Amino acid sequence: MRKTVLTFGLIAGAILSAMMLVTLPFMDRIGFDKGMVIGYTGMVLAFLLVYFGIRSYRDNVAGGQIGFGRAFMVGLAITVVASACYVATWQFIYYKITPDFADRYTAYVVEQAKKSGESDEKIAAQTKEIREMMEIYKNPLANIAISFLEPLPVGLVFSLVSAGLLRRKRNPG
Repeated sequence: MRKTVLTFGLIAGAILSAMMLVTLPFMDRIGFDKGMVIGYTGMVLAFLLVYFGIRSYRDNVAGGQIGFGRAFMVGLAITVVASACYVATWQFIYYKITPDFADRYTAYVVEQAKKSGESDEKIAAQTKEIREMMEIYKNPLANIAISFLEPLPVGLVFSLVSAGLLRRKRNPG
């Protein structure tokens, strides 16, 4: 199982990392809204490898048969490896490439709020909330934990669906 999980997890992680490295440094040009769409599209593409990883495990390691639980565990393990790559890349980008990310994101949110006609009080409240969140982000452990929660739900859904689609039990007979 280890070889399958590492192979497919690292490939998925490479896709997640590449998408982030391509989009985040250029967020001012792309825009945060489009960047988020690109990011989650990259996650969906990357987590397609969960399906292929479970199928590879079933066909090449498990003799063509796998239960839902085992398939889910393989998918979850691939998700964890890929998510760890995502988190490592985000840490590098956040601390080394775009240390001003918090300021740029805050400016973007304020600009969007002004464009939509929000009141000054609401804009001030949003700004305060973002600054508080970004203060939490300065703690590397909190940053890691929060970052890990971004791709995890997507991978979890792919693990559940793939496990359901790929489960195959022996035919009694």
